[in-house]
Amino acid sequence: MADERPKQAAGPSAGRSSGRAADAPRRAAKRRASSRHGFGFTAGWTVLGTLIPGLGLIKAGRRGLGGLLLCLFLSIPVVFGLWALIDRSSLMGLAVSTSFLSRLPYAIAALAVGWVVLIVATHIALRPRLMTRTQRGLGALLVGALAFGVTAPMAVAARYSSVQADLVGTVFQSEGNSKSATRPTPGSKNDPWKDKPRLNVLLLGGDGGKGREGVRTDTVIVASIDTATGNTTMFSLPRNTARMPFPKDSKLHEVYPNGFYDGYNGDDAEFMLNAMYGNVPAAHPDILGETDNLGADAMKLSVGEALGLKIDYYALVNLQGFTKLINALGGITVNINAYIPIGGATDTGVLPTEFLAPGADQKLAGREALWYARGRFGGDDFQRMDRQRCVINAVIRQANPQTVLTRYEAIANASKSIVYTDIPQENLPSLLDLALRVRDAKTRSVVFKSGKKGFVSGNPDFDVMRKRVADALDETKKAPAQPEAPSAPKTPKKSPSSSSPATSSPSAEPTGASENTDETCAYDPAAAKEAEADPPYWVKRLQ
Repeated sequence: MADERPKQAAGPSAGRSSGRAADAPRRAAKRRASSRHGFGFTAGWTVLGTLIPGLGLIKAGRRGLGGLLLCLFLSIPVVFGLWALIDRSSLMGLAVSTSFLSRLPYAIAALAVGWVVLIVATHIALRPRLMTRTQRGLGALLVGALAFGVTAPMAVAARYSSVQADLVGTVFQSEGNSKSATRPTPGSKNDPWKDKPRLNVLLLGGDGGKGREGVRTDTVIVASIDTATGNTTMFSLPRNTARMPFPKDSKLHEVYPNGFYDGYNGDDAEFMLNAMYGNVPAAHPDILGETDNLGADAMKLSVGEALGLKIDYYALVNLQGFTKLINALGGITVNINAYIPIGGATDTGVLPTEFLAPGADQKLAGREALWYARGRFGGDDFQRMDRQRCVINAVIRQANPQTVLTRYEAIANASKSIVYTDIPQENLPSLLDLALRVRDAKTRSVVFKSGKKGFVSGNPDFDVMRKRVADALDETKKAPAQPEAPSAPKTPKKSPSSSSPATSSPSAEPTGASENTDETCAYDPAAAKEAEADPPYWVKRLQ
């Protein structure tokens, strides 16, 4: 019997038709399966596909493209994790690379556009063929919300990268574009601390107040950092320290062989430590050759010689803008154990107009923090130096990742206008790495107070000072990397007066060469109670 079925046409076109015919049932099955899934299924997988790129496409049957995107997404944390383990310094270097930061916003914009396209494509691939008008509207709203959720933080990141590039480029100059007579030779990029057990940074507080010409560095502190542990010792020198020496191989020693001294009057304010920054460049503008900041170079040489340390870098904060930085950080938290004046002048008899009262864990805004650091009516420079160490300690503690991220633009803008330094851009990656260790390490301090432990500000014995510095650094080497919990407050040996420092034990002297800064800045309820019971006369006038 003859086969009455029509014969299949031969040739390539017939093969393609046969293939399409074979695929048609599968495509129809996919459409039926898609139509069985409701709007909730589509919405849920669209959200999941946004959070984990590629997952939604895989669920929609686009396994090739979806799998590729998923692998790329999952590889990112793996790559950066391995990078951090192998060479954390170079990874952190991206955060301070002006060339990288200037290009980053464009890369972020491209990524944002690609992510939004992925969200839209994922939703279209997942949604059922038959949708009500309401479901389509809700789907559009969902896609829009997800797109905004992705692009908003990326826009912030792009903005932060531009701000960071501007900050780094403004505050930190590259070695090729800046000149310094005292900056050290860079170490190995792979291991910058290999031959450098300590990094010494001169911290200056410049007070360019009313009636002053130029900047007077009333705050002079050296932070000596153990590069292995991050343990730090701060050395504070009084602003009225006289006869400051210079290294014998320096040209400044030829001009000032007996120290920074006019040779006649040891009490001349124009030859005190705080006058060196402005007066040396004015008198000898070319003495150290080409440099961007002769005043800072002179102070690095002199302070280093006085302490027996090699000062690597300096950082100057203009106190006229100090309030901006503290406000940008959201304020600082300090303990106050005695009344601190706001305003007033001891020499002219002008009384303070306000005060900071004793209390634990007081949150100070910029203006109050500035007076906490500088107020000295009825007191002296040494008590103010104690509080300045506490301010530095508080800023270190306050500058945590959460605060920096949420307030970054304000912090960067404030820093850009008040901070000056000779730290080159090339050294920033390794310094950032070291800063993380410093934040979690132990901090000790030494304050050179006139009449205490052989120090006299008008005629210092620099050999005695260097011995004390060496002993203090030995204590830091023996200290653990992690900070110890502050000990319980101790009752002072005598009652505090209006001139008592706002520290834990106003009359106590440290038994070692240095003090634990956390203990020094701790709250002393007994001292605070006695101060409140018998406030100074100028406080009574204001109460």
